[in-house]
Amino acid sequence: MNLKLIAEQMLNGIVLGSMYALVASGLTLIWGTMKMLNFAHGELYMMGGYVLYFSLILLGLHPFWGILIAMIIAFVFGLLMEKMILRPLLDKPGWHVSPIVATLGISIFLQNFALKAWGERFKSVPYFIEGTMDLFGFRVAYQRVLILVVAAIVMVGFWLYVKRSRFGIALRATAQDRDAATLLGINSHRVYLLTFGISSALAALAATMLAPIFLVNPWMGIPPQLKAFIVVVLGGLGSFGGAILGGFLLGCIESLATVFLSSEWKDVAAFAVLIAFLIFKPSGFFGTKEW
Repeated sequence: MNLKLIAEQMLNGIVLGSMYALVASGLTLIWGTMKMLNFAHGELYMMGGYVLYFSLILLGLHPFWGILIAMIIAFVFGLLMEKMILRPLLDKPGWHVSPIVATLGISIFLQNFALKAWGERFKSVPYFIEGTMDLFGFRVAYQRVLILVVAAIVMVGFWLYVKRSRFGIALRATAQDRDAATLLGINSHRVYLLTFGISSALAALAATMLAPIFLVNPWMGIPPQLKAFIVVVLGGLGSFGGAILGGFLLGCIESLATVFLSSEWKDVAAFAVLIAFLIFKPSGFFGTKEW
């Protein structure tokens, strides 16, 4: 077996895993705070890809502004989703089921809206930075290096923000015990609102980074969302650090499966790992058992 090929695939796995971690971070943030799963997360990812495409191709903006606009639009859309659709369901009978139905409905609507509005043709986005560089003796595209750098900066920055800011303290307090946090003067509804917005912005950021590599289309959010759910299970529901570790692990597993088996088997390998975790360690790396 060619060791250089394995090392190159591992590097690709780390790059891909960093994006899985970004998408999964948004999901685990919502679960940790609101104890719900957002099945429209992939469509927020898709929305970010389309906004970037139109910003670059139709408006001719610099990629930085395209990324920023995509994140802002996704953030605002996430706020509207939480305030107008999910908040009225809060604390109602069937709260643990109704958000699943609601977000699935939003997912189906957004997919069909994108299909009707922009067609089924796949749209390509140019690389932000052309060319390749030598990294540890391997040729790596600048775009992939940019993906890894952006993901690292965002994840470390957000982790520090959650640990040290007033909002981060409020978020962690609400996640641990919403009633106690409310008694201490924390506005849990505001925490939920911002959490959903930040989660949506993280999904859009991941989409804008990967859009030049994977084409933009109405169904582009389905694979990342499925992989993000796997990452959340691997890392542990509600664990931000677990989402990061799980993302990198899944990216490397898929890349190694491509080398030792074939590209058709990478999804099989991912779901095989998921099943193994559900059997032997259902709480994930850093999750806790809930009874």
